[in-house]
Amino acid sequence: MKFSRRLDAFGEEVFASLNAQRRALEGQGKTMIDLSVGTPDFAPSQEIVDALLESAKDPNSWKYALHDLPELLNAVCAYYKRRFNVEITPDMVMMVSGTQEGMAHLAMTLADPGDSVLVPDPCYPIFAGAAHLAGAAPVFYPLTAEHNFLPYLEGIDPQQADEASYMVVSLPANPVGSVATPEFYEELVAFAKAHDLLIVHDNAYSDIIFDGNKGGSFLAYEGAKEVGVEFFSLSKSFDVTGARLSFLVGRPDVVAAMRKLRGQLDFGTFIPLQRVAIAALTSDLAPVEQQRLNYQARRDALADGLEAIGWERPNAQGTMFMWAKLPERYENSFDFVQELMEKAGVVVTPGAAFGPEGEGYVRLALVLPPEELARAAAKIGEAGFGA
Repeated sequence: MKFSRRLDAFGEEVFASLNAQRRALEGQGKTMIDLSVGTPDFAPSQEIVDALLESAKDPNSWKYALHDLPELLNAVCAYYKRRFNVEITPDMVMMVSGTQEGMAHLAMTLADPGDSVLVPDPCYPIFAGAAHLAGAAPVFYPLTAEHNFLPYLEGIDPQQADEASYMVVSLPANPVGSVATPEFYEELVAFAKAHDLLIVHDNAYSDIIFDGNKGGSFLAYEGAKEVGVEFFSLSKSFDVTGARLSFLVGRPDVVAAMRKLRGQLDFGTFIPLQRVAIAALTSDLAPVEQQRLNYQARRDALADGLEAIGWERPNAQGTMFMWAKLPERYENSFDFVQELMEKAGVVVTPGAAFGPEGEGYVRLALVLPPEELARAAAKIGEAGFGA
């Protein structure tokens, strides 16, 4: 027996490795502050919980789903109009079991072995991993401080853009915390048209944007519906990460092709989870806004704390993460993270885990109240990791 060569593309999962080291240190009696994984510590609304419980009581909910409920597709369309002022139709929507799974299946829908896919560097690992699963090669374009951690479209090789099956763009961006301007999205649409290139936009953090900026949808920009799709997730806005509630939204032909592939892999999303999604999409959005303000307070507390110990102020314009440059005397982010865990009891994610351009940085998740994040920054300084 042998295992598939596609597994050779994947190293040890960084979060599992960090968790194992954290647990070992806790076993030695050390108290740890874990800022590595972006799991919200806020609770979903009672309305969402009740939707799950009520649907689970119905015996019909336990049968094969086979398709997305019409009420769900209509709820997504209504939400896009209400939240983003974007008109979409049900044939432009399908549910997926989280963006991570959806990204992998979309890669298999769009790319063949030997094809290429444009992927940001640094990026969330599934963007490149999905290409590998499809047998395609990720071609990285850098996100650097020089260009505000945004895609620098003029720097992308025109031939690579012409040859790519699709291009992944994630804004607001995990892990780098950057937020795009309307001008950027307009340039992106023009870039896609010039290179006959499909844009796959990850829109997981549209409700976690700071400093007066407003989150939206890529599909709101003129021409975007012709050149792109986006993954729209409920995970972070409504604190339902474990439920895996996400949607592929955009060009009907891409959605139809994806639905054809997924039909070979499962029998649709569990009906109670579809009911949960409907409850979230039709709920009052005031709590979502309050949560955004809470995240901004956390961002401020941690950024202020790190700056006070001599760190360069992190990039954190949006998402529930901060992208922080290592103090100058450190070069290797993996070594830094291990030393930080052992000496300060603070767990963060090495930037290099997100791609070569991430070296020299760490990602910190805003998953604790402001006072605890301020305490984490103080512990980092007290342990000798100030600049």
